[in-house]
Amino acid sequence: MSNEVKIKYFTDKIEKLRYIDGKSDWIDLRAAEDITLKQGEFALIPLGVAMQLPAGCEAHVVPRSSTFKNFGIIQVNSMGVIDASYSGDNDQWFMPVLAMRDTEIHINDRVCQFRIMANQPQISFTEVTHLEGPDRGGFGSTGKA
Repeated sequence: MSNEVKIKYFTDKIEKLRYIDGKSDWIDLRAAEDITLKQGEFALIPLGVAMQLPAGCEAHVVPRSSTFKNFGIIQVNSMGVIDASYSGDNDQWFMPVLAMRDTEIHINDRVCQFRIMANQPQISFTEVTHLEGPDRGGFGSTGKA
């Protein structure tokens, strides 16, 4: 797998992406325009970039840990998955959000982060009538006395 990622910027008003070795392998993404939202409003925040990911990879986009505290927004698809086919000249990345309070997001604010992951390997399913693992007690059972 090549580690080269071709990137196109849609604005020169955001800081260029950079990988910070040793701190985290997640890379911050920034709002590419000012956005004002009222509580309950939906918006697609433009992130100002399009990328050509390495073959066999996809990008996972999630909020930063401080996003809700700083901006009062939640990412409506929980985690965005951008596959390698979304790599055209106009395929700008966006973060779909819902405002939980009135808020303002400014150009260059760090609103989310991404990492590049290898695609899931090809798998096959085999139907069985019994699984060998121990039962854990059902959904949400971890930590029960």
